[in-house]
Amino acid sequence: MSKQTQNLKGQRFREALENSGLTGAQLARILDLENDQNITNWKARGVPAYMVGEVALTLVVEREWLEGKDVPMRTKSTERNPLRPAANDSPLYVLEPMAPWDSETPIDNDEVELRLYKEVELSSGPGKVARTEVQEIAGPKLRFSRTTMRTCGVDPSNAVFATNSGNSNHPLILSGATVGIDTGMTRIVDGEMYAIDHDGHFRIKFLQRTANGIKMRSFNSQEYADEDYDFDQIMAQRVVILGRIFWWSSIRPLKGPSLI
Repeated sequence: MSKQTQNLKGQRFREALENSGLTGAQLARILDLENDQNITNWKARGVPAYMVGEVALTLVVEREWLEGKDVPMRTKSTERNPLRPAANDSPLYVLEPMAPWDSETPIDNDEVELRLYKEVELSSGPGKVARTEVQEIAGPKLRFSRTTMRTCGVDPSNAVFATNSGNSNHPLILSGATVGIDTGMTRIVDGEMYAIDHDGHFRIKFLQRTANGIKMRSFNSQEYADEDYDFDQIMAQRVVILGRIFWWSSIRPLKGPSLI
């Protein structure tokens, strides 16, 4: 990295920190840094790549701007960040109103519409057993922040969403929760969570590679035992990895089922 680039990144970090109303010590505490020396270093050389996404989110600025790129410091999306840091010590954060939208609301520059995937029953003809298949559904869309996707390493063109059903991953992911899927990431990384098309049924499982195939695990391991599949079973049962789960969200009805 050139000295000029370091100076620009350091200057932008100092500007973002000053505009946030936070002190260096407060930011270090929010980011759970061991000491304030990191903040001092960032003022001179800029924020390192592995921290820039988290720092940009905390200081409510665009990640690319903090990296020294020729983009606005903030967009409408970052300005609506509900975790806007407060200037004083108590509290460190203040809550802001949510921004409701519908299908008629224009999309911001930092937003993308995700497609919906769900189980669909296919017509099989008279006397035949109907089967299901996981397909993209026309119509419903979910708006999502491009900045958040970049932080997760997700290409927006590969992102889709679906609805979880069942309690196999309770309480981590509740039944009815919306999940974001990165269809560009189908390579198994042990311990990561994936969306799966299992013979036409949509499933969400932690995956682990084995010598003969794969192991599927549920977060709710007390009620759902591990499932092992060899390569022949994977082919016979049409097990297809749709993508990695990178995000999920649940609504909580006032009289919903107990979580504990």
